[in-house]
Amino acid sequence: MEKWAGLTATGTTTDPATMFLLQEYWWIIVAVLGGLFVLMTFVQGGQSLLHTASDDMEERAMINSLGRKWELTFTTLVMFGGALYAAFPLFYSVSFGGAYWVWMLILFGFVLQAVSYEYINNPNNLIGKNTYKAFLYFNGIITMILVGAAVGTFFTGSNFSFDSTTRMLEWGTAADGMNLRGLEAALDFSHGAWFNIAFGVLILAIARLLGALWLINDIDNNEFPELIAKIRATAKRCFVVFLVALVVVLFGLVTLKGYAYDIHTGKVFLEDNKYLHNLLAGYGIQLIVFLVGAVLFLLGIFKSIFGTSNDGIKLSGLGAVLIGIIVFTLAGLNGTAFYPSYADLQSSLTIQNTSGSENTLWVMTGVSVAVPFVLGYIAYVWYQMKKDGPITKEELEDPESHAY
Repeated sequence: MEKWAGLTATGTTTDPATMFLLQEYWWIIVAVLGGLFVLMTFVQGGQSLLHTASDDMEERAMINSLGRKWELTFTTLVMFGGALYAAFPLFYSVSFGGAYWVWMLILFGFVLQAVSYEYINNPNNLIGKNTYKAFLYFNGIITMILVGAAVGTFFTGSNFSFDSTTRMLEWGTAADGMNLRGLEAALDFSHGAWFNIAFGVLILAIARLLGALWLINDIDNNEFPELIAKIRATAKRCFVVFLVALVVVLFGLVTLKGYAYDIHTGKVFLEDNKYLHNLLAGYGIQLIVFLVGAVLFLLGIFKSIFGTSNDGIKLSGLGAVLIGIIVFTLAGLNGTAFYPSYADLQSSLTIQNTSGSENTLWVMTGVSVAVPFVLGYIAYVWYQMKKDGPITKEELEDPESHAY
């Protein structure tokens, strides 16, 4: 595995310093997209709160609010996956080639979501409105837990071996590990499933809190006072779950042995408190950003869930993005294997041994100039959808004013 050092996933030698900068740049891009995805999960979190509606009008207000934004969540997920595929193709082939059941279930959940918003309120639909609501719950709860568990494996590792010479992948090679094509992330407690599940529950709790904040902001508080009160009450209980899951995840990050590698030789080794070291590296910039994100996230919650304001989503949304960015930088920067193998340490994947060629990364770097324009377009569409103010009963009673 030492020949991986200084090489790309294509096996082409290149200038080490330039390549190192390009690889770090693209991992930061991936981290930013991952942070944006965390924000966009407010749609999934909102779907898990549909039970708070006590009548058809309240339910329609919630579905109308969330249905206008679901495409942005999926678009962000596609951008995140596309950036990983283009910049770090070996990760894509190893993860999707081995842990395909967990990824298939995640994608299946998003397919169910798209179908549900298309047909949930169509008259005389074939399988009934409650079936589509069940699909939205699946996407809002199960999919979020699976996404969190999958990200958890960036820290706990997966059960695979990869031969860089023959390019052969074997899944389930650890003698004491399960082989469920990715689902072992949530079932194999001898290899960190407790952390992965806690991470999944944390992602679900964050999504539900963001969903509650979004609904409080997007639905007229004066016309739907009972619904807003129930959303706040549910979110308060969810906040307790969030705190418990957060403590477990932070405990894991501080105490778990991290998968470090030598950037000169490519050799992977276990390091005590690796992720804590990563958090404190670089003059503590990552720690500062994480703390700023945490403070913003909590301020938004206390403003709109424990308080009476309706604009907490702005603070908590930005905080969620910053926290998401730091989680991904902890997993992949500072000489850390971002997709470790507990079956064979030297099969672990790093930004160094999984990236595309230097030419590919340079071309993509040029393309990345367009990212701010894409984000600007998303912001513009968001503004256009919000400029008419919160959802009112008058709007819902007009069949031509909404799609859901």
